[in-house]
Amino acid sequence: MENKVNLKDENLKRIKELIESNIVFQRKSNIIKERNRLETYYNIGREIVEAIGIRSEYGKSLLKEYSKELTTLYGKGYNYTNLKNMRQLYLTFKKSRTMCDLLSWSHYRYILPIKEESKRNYYINLCIQNRLTVRKLIEEIKSKSYERLISPNKNNIKLLKESYEPKIIDMIKDPIIIECDKLIIEKIDERVLKEILLENIEKTLLNLGVGFSFVGSEQRIKVGNNYRFIDLVFFNIELNCFVLIELKIKKLDIRDIGQLEFYINYYDTEIRKPYHNKTIGIIICKKNDKGILKYNKKDNILVTTYKLSKKQLVNN
Repeated sequence: MENKVNLKDENLKRIKELIESNIVFQRKSNIIKERNRLETYYNIGREIVEAIGIRSEYGKSLLKEYSKELTTLYGKGYNYTNLKNMRQLYLTFKKSRTMCDLLSWSHYRYILPIKEESKRNYYINLCIQNRLTVRKLIEEIKSKSYERLISPNKNNIKLLKESYEPKIIDMIKDPIIIECDKLIIEKIDERVLKEILLENIEKTLLNLGVGFSFVGSEQRIKVGNNYRFIDLVFFNIELNCFVLIELKIKKLDIRDIGQLEFYINYYDTEIRKPYHNKTIGIIICKKNDKGILKYNKKDNILVTTYKLSKKQLVNN
């Protein structure tokens, strides 16, 4: 028993040294401070793991002891919940030992309590790819961004590596949340729907995935003596291709896929450069049709739905 007490005291002593070392660094630049904060919390997490291991009851009791003493000495930043998150930070990154500097401790505080590894990895990747602020991250978590992914591989999401090659199927969500001032669903038409998307272009791009740049709306193409108009055109930097979007305020129709396939073929023939990958098309409709989707075997045509949501008021 005495050995356990001595071990606990040694762990606690090293934790105090880590915290006091971190305090010294607080006067340096924000980037260095945040990097050192994460390094400190990672090492604190390691000390906690070494002290309590995986013994839940003993660990919970000991963590409360640590929290009580550390909070008295250094403030509420070392409360029980934060210490649990520091432990999780170490357990999450102990193999790769690579924490992204683009994420702050405030980011990790909202991500680490997520128990499901793939879900946690998704939000870490999302922050890295889109440089999300903490507020934006919270919005994504609240909107169940992970749950809305249409990808069949979402349960196997890994932390991003340099060799990561994005796929469109891993980006698109269902439904895509569209915020508007008034929910007059019966009266909304495709023109209004498009205007709402354009007004919320930043959120629209985030809903679509990673690397999207807006090219234009109502893009005119000439077919014979007639003109046709593509609702929305994007270019995806990560995928190196054009992405064409057609908006439909009704249930998916088989003709919608044929129409979009025609636009894709036109872009691949007339617009796409040799160094671009093949064009991708997305149909955003009010309701899907499983029967049609079953026989849509084209990897470059995706179908998702939209959901209208009341715009959140921002307090100044």
